[in-house]
Amino acid sequence: MRFVLICLSLLIVFSCSSARKNNLFLEKKIQSSELKKDVDFAYKKLQRFHPHLYWYISKPQLDQKFDSLKQSITEPLTPNQFYFRLSPVIASINEGHLRLRALPRQYSKSEQKELKTKKPLFAMMEYKIIDNRMFVTQNKQNVGNIKPGTEILKINSENVSDLTDRYRKLFSSDGYNKTFQKYFMNLAFFNFYTLENGYLDSAKLVTKTDNKISDIIIRRQKKTDQELTKDKVQQKVTTFQKVRDYDLDSKSYNRSLKFLKSDSSIAYIRIKTFSATLSRAFYSESFAKIKKAGSEYLILDIRDNLGGSLSEINTLYSYLSDKKFTLIKVPEMTSKTSGMHQNYFRGQTVFSSIFTAVGYPFFLAGNYFLSSKKDQRYYFREFASRPTRPKANAFRGKIYVLVNGASFSASAILSAKLKYEKRAVIVGEETGGANDGTVSGVNNTVTLPNSKLILPIGLFLIRPNIEFENESRGVIPDFPVDPDFGNLTSSEDKILKWVLDDINFRRSVSEKMNNE
Repeated sequence: MRFVLICLSLLIVFSCSSARKNNLFLEKKIQSSELKKDVDFAYKKLQRFHPHLYWYISKPQLDQKFDSLKQSITEPLTPNQFYFRLSPVIASINEGHLRLRALPRQYSKSEQKELKTKKPLFAMMEYKIIDNRMFVTQNKQNVGNIKPGTEILKINSENVSDLTDRYRKLFSSDGYNKTFQKYFMNLAFFNFYTLENGYLDSAKLVTKTDNKISDIIIRRQKKTDQELTKDKVQQKVTTFQKVRDYDLDSKSYNRSLKFLKSDSSIAYIRIKTFSATLSRAFYSESFAKIKKAGSEYLILDIRDNLGGSLSEINTLYSYLSDKKFTLIKVPEMTSKTSGMHQNYFRGQTVFSSIFTAVGYPFFLAGNYFLSSKKDQRYYFREFASRPTRPKANAFRGKIYVLVNGASFSASAILSAKLKYEKRAVIVGEETGGANDGTVSGVNNTVTLPNSKLILPIGLFLIRPNIEFENESRGVIPDFPVDPDFGNLTSSEDKILKWVLDDINFRRSVSEKMNNE
């Protein structure tokens, strides 16, 4: 027991020391000469590992951007000041997966413990950012008596429009797509704000309701004893919930199946992210139910699905295809050893690294032997690039796929393949992920030597097994439907309504022909 207490004490001291050291570094200004070296370092790493760096921007254009950045750095900057200078240049490459990461403030064990007793400040309400304006959409806790529909003009004396302008430069979609940014801004706004300002206990908002301007202070609230007790209780997750990838925090399912008609003729599958968690069991179970129900139509809803596992979408496609298929082309790399530069030890503790080090030689050998060279190009054998047979319970009816600007990465690859093979009707909004593929898969996460900023670089060029459109756009729906993103009052799902109306129309035409 004494030994355990000593170890715990040392861990706490180390944690506090580490957090203090990190936070002092965040305040330190780095000489311009050192920052320029980081710019060169980042560009060299991109050229070394990124397999399609000049896909959406020419080499002379990107050279000029990096050179201009170096010339503009004439004085010392803190790491995160430098982040706001370098990040827009990285974003100009127009690869949605490629984003520079800043250094967040770290918190000691005692600070983390204190934060857990409080509710998140900005999460007490729900918001929607439309262009450069922010509106409150829900205020269930009635914070500051702010009504839904209220516009937030300022946060702590900073114009929301200035904040969105600044944050919009830090990320991009794939290629020249413009639908992704509005969704990602809503996801990332307060992450960027917290990065700049830390976790605040209060904030002053300038709001506008019915043309009336008001100053409102919101404060971080303490959790009740009941809420704290609930946080400590380990909730049990049933097998049913596990298969559907249940999230305890949001109390919602990542995957779900339901029938939209009493006769089960329309099956509806919603997938929020391709997490791969027990996905094979979910699809096996779901498509068995769909077959037993005799459903004529399947609606696959992958709106707001930012992607995930290639293995999962390959499994899903095997329940949608009516013939043998190859989902993606063999991924490309910059060299035969690229796959060996994955971050094998990243995210592990010193203790866990000791145990996993045993497998490191096998990891290196496996990546080397799975790599090959052909016609001066390097390739990596990936499971989803091999021929796959459709499942016995594969759906044979008509398929609709619902997409929007937040359908990204694996969602776009799946949509592009289904559209190309004419196996499904794509309905909704242009996807945020590119039609012709993306650079992702696994990363070489690079740390810039002086600023310590993090740059994850995708190692694989992953492309759906289709003939490419070469338009540098997302997947364009067969039937575009405007989701009316800027509408704060209507709750109508226009994309789903379009599909249901189309099914009703097809049924009525079919019935009419049968009666004639």
